[in-house]
Amino acid sequence: MDYRASIAWQPASLEASRRAVAAALDGLDLAPLRAGSLAVTGIGASYQAALAGAAGLRARGRRATAVHPSDLYDPAVDAGDAILALSASGRSRETVEAVRLRPGVPSYALCREAGNALAEAAGAVIAMASGADGGPNTTSYTASLQAFGLLAERAAPGPAADWAALPEAVERTIAAVREPAAAAAALLAGRTAIDCVGAGAALGTAGEASLLLREAVRVPAAPHDTLYMLHGPMESLDARTGLIVFGNGREVKLAEDMAALGCPTVLVTGRGDVAPAGTLAVIPVPAFGSPLADAVLQILPAQILVADMADAAGLTDVAFRYRQTDTKFPPKAG
Repeated sequence: MDYRASIAWQPASLEASRRAVAAALDGLDLAPLRAGSLAVTGIGASYQAALAGAAGLRARGRRATAVHPSDLYDPAVDAGDAILALSASGRSRETVEAVRLRPGVPSYALCREAGNALAEAAGAVIAMASGADGGPNTTSYTASLQAFGLLAERAAPGPAADWAALPEAVERTIAAVREPAAAAAALLAGRTAIDCVGAGAALGTAGEASLLLREAVRVPAAPHDTLYMLHGPMESLDARTGLIVFGNGREVKLAEDMAALGCPTVLVTGRGDVAPAGTLAVIPVPAFGSPLADAVLQILPAQILVADMADAAGLTDVAFRYRQTDTKFPPKAG
């Protein structure tokens, strides 16, 4: 599936995945997720979803931390009382090894389907059934956020989001942000580097946006926590670079300040009192009422502006240049 088609297909993917994940959760013993500490792990886009997922779990009172699987290569590392391991394909070597090295720790694999190395290594599997995906990932990323949201509601008490209404909200948001995303893409064209900023679940959104920019536009990009950005990393920003900020709080002033200093800046926000001006582009995104559902909606403008930037750079649906042979199970040919 090509990249733009996979963006447009997300409402249908989310609906199918919601049903599959709910059915899978009904059949699992979730007691290990309701007590103790949780380590949430994955690599690439799955690590960005893990950051958002851990934040969503913490928002419901669970002790959850996102951990790089390479930090778990030492089996003596006690990362958590249970592990949530995410790999859309189920073939990411680092994530599989992190689980294999802890046979005595309750583990749950979140994958598109059940027949893969991670599902075999984990004690339980939640098959997301999100279907076909593009390159870079789209449907599997947003389905992962939804799966974490559904799981978090089973793991901790609190209000439940109306996940059945999310596909329609995604469809409306995709339509609504196309024009402002195109303006944002034009503003960011030709930047030498782009920083992406957010807090909580939106730190995962910032990470995914930076990964999309690297993979599809081939522009150096990096994510930062909002408050961390204020302590030095922002010094490199100027008219040659770009900034994408996700959030409604301190993020707004950061975006306005950097745009005023001449750095082309894109603000993705639920606030309605911020107007675009000069080097500041604003993309309004509605709130859904759940940190992880909000994260689904907030990544959509980034997906679309990245598609616009890739088209402008002549990189529409081009293959990755640097394929590695040792990052998947089974290993790929050279």
